[in-house]
Amino acid sequence: MDLDQQVSQSFQHAKEAYAEWDVDITQALDTLSSVPISINCWQGDDVRGFEELADISDGGLQVTGGYPGRARTPDELRADAEKAFSLIPGNHRFNLHAMYGEFPEGPVPRNEIAPGHFSGWIDWAKYQQIGLDFNPTFFADEMLKDGLTLSHPDSAVREYWIEHGRACRRIGEAMGEALGTPCVVNVWIPDGSKDLPYDRRGPRERLNQSLDKVFADRIDDTVMKDAVESKLFGIGVESFTAGSHEFYLGYALKNDTLLCLDSGHFHPTEQVGDKIPAILTFLDELLLHISRPVRWDSDHIVIMDDMLHLIAQSIIRGNYLSRVNIGLDFFDATVNRVAAWVIGTRAVQKALLMALLEPHEHLENLEQHGNKTERLALFETLKSLPFGAVWDYFCLQQDVPPRMAWMDEIREYERSVLSQRQ
Repeated sequence: MDLDQQVSQSFQHAKEAYAEWDVDITQALDTLSSVPISINCWQGDDVRGFEELADISDGGLQVTGGYPGRARTPDELRADAEKAFSLIPGNHRFNLHAMYGEFPEGPVPRNEIAPGHFSGWIDWAKYQQIGLDFNPTFFADEMLKDGLTLSHPDSAVREYWIEHGRACRRIGEAMGEALGTPCVVNVWIPDGSKDLPYDRRGPRERLNQSLDKVFADRIDDTVMKDAVESKLFGIGVESFTAGSHEFYLGYALKNDTLLCLDSGHFHPTEQVGDKIPAILTFLDELLLHISRPVRWDSDHIVIMDDMLHLIAQSIIRGNYLSRVNIGLDFFDATVNRVAAWVIGTRAVQKALLMALLEPHEHLENLEQHGNKTERLALFETLKSLPFGAVWDYFCLQQDVPPRMAWMDEIREYERSVLSQRQ
């Protein structure tokens, strides 16, 4: 019996198992196939981009490892992304940083970048029939002064970065108009202090004023959506972070932007999944950057862990799919970078599928009637239902390899393409 036959046979048994709980597998798979995940470009090249940049660790970022095959050009990065897309079920998006523009005439100051520097990406996305998302790059630049950007005391420094933010919004607008799907433009800055500051008010007031200038021009949210992203701390800003969660939550509520929750940007005991329904009680929409922190914000490749399960359950149980923009944020140079994209994206899809396969009406009924014992027993029973057989069938349905079969294509791509890069 070949693999396709094994998968189909296992799927029939899975249908019977889930039917006992009145779970509509067909509907679950239809829903999953419609969920786009914004895949992070920076996994493919170790967050280097295509400018002549300073060390990216100047801004709180570090990439470890030296696995062969890093993408060195836009064309190589696009080719690697296409290979990853071919091994991931569904139709997804690609998330770019400003430093990934194409600058054939030489470096361009960040405050002067324009849509034309991303025309190659827009043309590629049209051909791939995918959407693009975008991020200003507030790090690895000579105008990052004292580790500060939008909150810097010097107005000239702030104005440079304000103009960069405004330029990035225009780029996002051009992407959304060209591709017919709104581009989410997400603002994250590294501003903070390594040791204890005296003034915690001034930087936040300056940041608030700078953001107001960045977002001053109203752009139709059918082509571009603004998001702001918080962080607990970073390398070199361990004692104070200007753009904290509380700051950006307040800013998003007051100014009607999306709030970005990065699952690596909180204390290890905090659960991002629990924050989703709390915040969406007041905000219309969220952006997620799903990462895997190991002890701190280390941006490990996403896997099927408890944190991811809770995120997926919160989205599905709350009926929030139309209000949550799902993106990835990790970088690991110790493994095959294309495989990392596939592992991380498929992990998020698997978690969503598990949540979609829950017997929602039955669980809700148990909870409404206060039957906590049976609710807990059912939670545990669901963990052993044949979810994997449904996932494998979904992969076949979407014409991508199930189980570990996709690794055959990764090995061949590494042999024929990645290993040739010196």
